[in-house]
Amino acid sequence: MKNSKTVLIDKNPGRNAQTFGIARELKTDLDLIHEPSVGVIGNKGDSQCYIGVEKKVRVIHEALRNKIGKNNDQMQLRLVQPEFTVATSDGIRNGTKEMRYSLIGREVTNDSICEHLSASGLEGTIAVVACDKPPVGTLAAILEHNRPAIIMSDGSIRPGIDSITKEPIDIITSYQLAGSDDDELKKRIACEACPGYGSCGGMFTYNTMQTFIGVVGMQPLHMVSPASEDTRRVNEFPNELIKILNNLIKNDIKPRDIVTRESIRNAIIVSMAVGGSTNVMLHAPELARAAGYKSFANDIMSPDEFNHLSEKIVPVVINARPFGEYSMVDIDDKGGIQVFVKDLLDAGLLNGDVLTCTGESLEQQIQSLNPDKPDGKVIFSVESPFKPSGGLRVLGGNLSPEFSAVLKLAGVEGGLENNVFKGKAKIFDSEQKLLKSLEETPNQFENLDMIIVRYEGPVGGPGMPEMLDSTSRITTLCREKNIVVGLMTDGRFSGGSVGLVIGHVGPEAAIGGPIALVEEGDEIIVDLNSNEINCIQLSDSTTYKKRKQSWDEKVSHNNGIHPSVGSADTRLLNRMRSSAVSAVYGAGMHPDRQIWISDPRNSDKGNFKPQNKFK
Repeated sequence: MKNSKTVLIDKNPGRNAQTFGIARELKTDLDLIHEPSVGVIGNKGDSQCYIGVEKKVRVIHEALRNKIGKNNDQMQLRLVQPEFTVATSDGIRNGTKEMRYSLIGREVTNDSICEHLSASGLEGTIAVVACDKPPVGTLAAILEHNRPAIIMSDGSIRPGIDSITKEPIDIITSYQLAGSDDDELKKRIACEACPGYGSCGGMFTYNTMQTFIGVVGMQPLHMVSPASEDTRRVNEFPNELIKILNNLIKNDIKPRDIVTRESIRNAIIVSMAVGGSTNVMLHAPELARAAGYKSFANDIMSPDEFNHLSEKIVPVVINARPFGEYSMVDIDDKGGIQVFVKDLLDAGLLNGDVLTCTGESLEQQIQSLNPDKPDGKVIFSVESPFKPSGGLRVLGGNLSPEFSAVLKLAGVEGGLENNVFKGKAKIFDSEQKLLKSLEETPNQFENLDMIIVRYEGPVGGPGMPEMLDSTSRITTLCREKNIVVGLMTDGRFSGGSVGLVIGHVGPEAAIGGPIALVEEGDEIIVDLNSNEINCIQLSDSTTYKKRKQSWDEKVSHNNGIHPSVGSADTRLLNRMRSSAVSAVYGAGMHPDRQIWISDPRNSDKGNFKPQNKFK
């Protein structure tokens, strides 16, 4: 029976005209134009990550078209045209000012998909996702729309092969050669590192988030690990996806029925277990928001619980790049992510009762897949792990009073003595200034320096660029000179970064966070026993007040904004600056950001607490 809204559409020939026209062009039945709509969406961009998406969208769309009709065994639905989002390439843009648009790509994807889903009134959606920010924006929009939907990873790129050593290589191999003087080597590795197409193949941000999306229940687990070029993605998975979507529609199973507190907790635990990207601590709060939760720390998992799990309970169970040897293609060869998800489930670390997109619980989906046991070379068990503790740690202290700072412990290569790093601050008020120094005067960096890069946060950048170029150069420098140099920033890192690197320090410098008040040569202590990062000088309230007053005067004399913040010379960058929330809430664009952001300019104390109105 048609509802009143549909009857109004039926009676208006103007609205019907194009609907009939689209149905004719898509070769679907004209009598179905007022039935609920279904369609396929995909992520697009200017890198290899996205090359395989269009083909898969086209195949799924055609398979869906063949399933639609008025026969009893067909889906009596209206088919809409495929739609694509646009985002930039992290791999191409890292180290450039254009990298400011990377995280913004997550927000633009959310906006464009929200417009498509809401304006089209889609009742069923299949999404093919690639790279690392667009999948999160896609899922966030799907959660906001909250009608039946399912996601499929486009898949990873296969590793390159070094033609001389015959060893597997990838984009991180190339980035870590940036400081080399051997131009021939740099060109050869750059040419060999990324053959074919697909998203980054290590356990960088893309595969961290694809694993997250699978475990949170919005993607079938067995569809995560196959490479983009794997024939299953066009020969088998399309019809599986349509069958699953049809079941979701018939049973009215919505994304927010699947993405719940317990399923998000499962996904966070698995992110620890895979030594995942620090970016998960931006994306998980954003997805929790889209799922209807106001505060990740209060509603999903507190920093104390996160650190307890990562330090005491959850080990790293894969030997994967950038901290290990293998890629997602190798994980697929050993049975896929379902192997370690089952092992974590059997160990009692996951809640198996949560609902997934297949209509089964997580435990039932694992039973259906019946994965192999960990092989002990690529995939390890909880009982005999690759590393004894989880790969991520969140940090507080007087430099991170929001408890937003995050360290990828799985990637640390040295510098922690009894879990403590003590160093001297070396200050850079932009990543570009750091890169210039690393290029021109690398010998200025000494053992136990703590580089501080600031004014690169969500507001300051604007856009919170990641710093794979910087961290790769520092990693190479440290290995060559056998020294330890840390990096701390209110910006963020690539999932491919390794070393003692701490991102998301908040509140950020642009709004007067403590990181803005650190001076050259200050003593910085990173203590993983207490999970804090502290500047000794800022512990003195007199020093703090004096430096804060000086900072405020600079802001006052520069029309209310610090002179070191980045340029917001486009409408999009200005929108990010004007509406970005803190990293601890996902660093997204939200007009009511004052609900989330605490502005330390309202406090005259050295150890201020964020004023979170949701607490």
